[in-house]
Formats: sequence, C-alpha cells, structure tokens
Amino acid sequence: MITFEKVSKYYGSHHALDSISGQVAKGEVLVVCGPSGSGKSTLIRTINRLESIASGRITVAGQDIHAPGLEVNAFRSQIGFVFQQFNLFPHLSVLDNCALAPQRLRGLSRQDAEQRALDLLDRVGLAHKAKAMPAALSGGQQQRVAIARALAMQPPLMLFDEPTSALDPEMVGEVLQVMRDLAQDGMTMVCVTHEMGFAREVADRVWFMDHGKVLERATPGEFFSRPQHPRARQFLADIRSPWAAAG
Repeated sequence: MITFEKVSKYYGSHHALDSISGQVAKGEVLVVCGPSGSGKSTLIRTINRLESIASGRITVAGQDIHAPGLEVNAFRSQIGFVFQQFNLFPHLSVLDNCALAPQRLRGLSRQDAEQRALDLLDRVGLAHKAKAMPAALSGGQQQRVAIARALAMQPPLMLFDEPTSALDPEMVGEVLQVMRDLAQDGMTMVCVTHEMGFAREVADRVWFMDHGKVLERATPGEFFSRPQHPRARQFLADIRSPWAAAG
C-alpha cells in the first residue's frame, strides 16, 4: 500500500527525515513511535503530501505521489487523516460534518450521504449525537466523529497522528476502541501514537524513530520484549513504569 524509498526532509539545516525506506502492506497496522521530535509526525504527513520531501520517492497503491500532474486534492480525498486536534467544522452538526465531503467530492445525494454518515456514527457509538453541534461533545466524542468523518469517504488507508494526545485520560480508551475495531476489519492504518498498550495489542509492526531515522522495525512482541537498538531499549525503559500502570 505504501512504499518509502530513501525519503529525506529538511527544515532549514535540520534533517527531519533521514533517508527512510520501508513498506506498509495492505491491511497492515503500522505503529510509529519514538521520542518527541523524532520525525514521526513529519513522516506520516508526507504520505498525503501535507509535508513535502527533499529527496526520495513515496508511492501509495503503486502511485508515485510526487509525479507531475498528480491532482493533489483528489489524491488526498482517498486517504483518511485523523489529527491530534479534531478539526470538526464548528458551525455544522455532527451529521453534516460527516455527510459534507461525500456530497461535495463524491457526488452522493444528500440522502445517501446522510445515511452513510449515520451508519458510521453508529459504528463509533455516536448515532444518538447526530444532530448535536461539536461544541456540545466531549473531546473523545469529537475525535470519534472525526474518525467517522474520515471513513465517510471510504478511504483504503487511514492515517492517525497522535489521535489521543489532546484527550483527557478517561477519553483515550473510547477512541482506541474505534481504532481497534478498524484494525479488526482489515483497514490499512499508520498510527503515530504514544499509547504503547495499543501498539502492543493492535499493531502488526512497530517502527521506532529517533533523529529522523527508523532505528528499529519489529513485531510488537519482538519490540516490547527484545528491542535490539540501544535507543529503543532506553525509550522503553523510560516509559515502562507508566505504561505498566496503564495496563
């Protein structure tokens, strides 16, 4: 589904991504973790061209996403992206937030778009909030609506950039449960997250990043029990106590 070939990115003199190569298979859940400033969010944002690259090549479903003539907006409409902040339209109801893009970009009738939206809101446990405005929802509810809105475009690929980092701790679980359900349904997902329990339970593979490099690629079992890179071992040692307390 996704291929990185020697991808590099700079912010001025800072080497944000350093010759990254790797693949994400269709139906795979990849969790990208690492310390703050390691390049995780930059990497995931290159997949739908929210961040440019200095060199290298990225393909999504076999398509070179920097090829001349690529219609960027049409390309982005095929990739679901869930951000740290929920980015819901504050002046639209929950239902309209989810139904707008399929009408505008996919040509669905209002009736069909609203039915799809209601089905997805039911899937994330929020059909009863369809007429509510975003300001009336908790943070966890808003993020679940944001996931439903992304799914309304029926993307073959979902990207999550620290989707629980802006949430109060008691709201994290409800968002992670929706992501677990998506994984069980076979959705291809790339998730930047600090939720190590989620990574251990749901990921097919874990990439550990630091200083713009992918230092370790492993299954969750290997990564959490036998990390190979010294920096990965240090990272896990630093977080193990709070992670263990969280389950």
